[in-house]
Amino acid sequence: MGRRELAQFLRDRREALDPVALGLPVLTSRRTPGLRREEVAGRAAMSVDYYVRIEQARGPHPSGRILESLSAALELDDADRRHLFRLAGATVPPAAGVSRQVRPHLREMMRRLTDTAAIVTNAAYDVVAANPLAERLIANLREEPNLARRRFLHDRHWSSAADEFAEVAVARLRAASDRYPGDARLAALVGELRAGSDDFVRIWESNPVRAAGHRTKTTEHPDAGTLHLDCDVLMVPEDDQQLVLITAAPGSPSARALRHLAAGT
Repeated sequence: MGRRELAQFLRDRREALDPVALGLPVLTSRRTPGLRREEVAGRAAMSVDYYVRIEQARGPHPSGRILESLSAALELDDADRRHLFRLAGATVPPAAGVSRQVRPHLREMMRRLTDTAAIVTNAAYDVVAANPLAERLIANLREEPNLARRRFLHDRHWSSAADEFAEVAVARLRAASDRYPGDARLAALVGELRAGSDDFVRIWESNPVRAAGHRTKTTEHPDAGTLHLDCDVLMVPEDDQQLVLITAAPGSPSARALRHLAAGT
């Protein structure tokens, strides 16, 4: 194990985190950037002394469980997680399941997109983050955040591309099931959709090969009326997530309507 390299890596990643973005209190006693050692230890559910010894290159050989806890506490992406395990001389385990956390910098970027509706979906098609405009545009996201369940079980499709989305959703869920065979929540979702939707079963058995990308959609909003929108999907590969950006052509009536929605008027 490269103790010094491991210690430096942990310090670097700890100092790169924004305590405000993570919901931690702003302390006037903070003299260095990032999180304090005790905050990382608390997030990783380990003693402060144990974490300090690892970060000072004098700790014991950390177990795989400890390394996974540190990965989560430090918000490591998949590449950094693998590097952490290698520095500790440990075998890198496969991803345990679908990522259900969104990185703070991505949430902050979405918050700044005031005229763009933005959501992040994970491999199970859960909406794991949405900015205020997206929540005003797509009804009841908080009550039912899974887009596949909305489409196949509740017949909720917010745009004209419901049939196309159905094939994209099934293709993504099939791929996720192959990547995360041990994810119980994903397996339960697929079982629920198979039991509750003949349409889902039909598309699943056809083994569709569809990828998300640029789409033009029309939606009827109860307050904003008919909206013609562009949807663009950007991949977040380290977490197997997708950032969906929903916009309207500049200067168009739909763009003006989105601005009014964003303003809550």
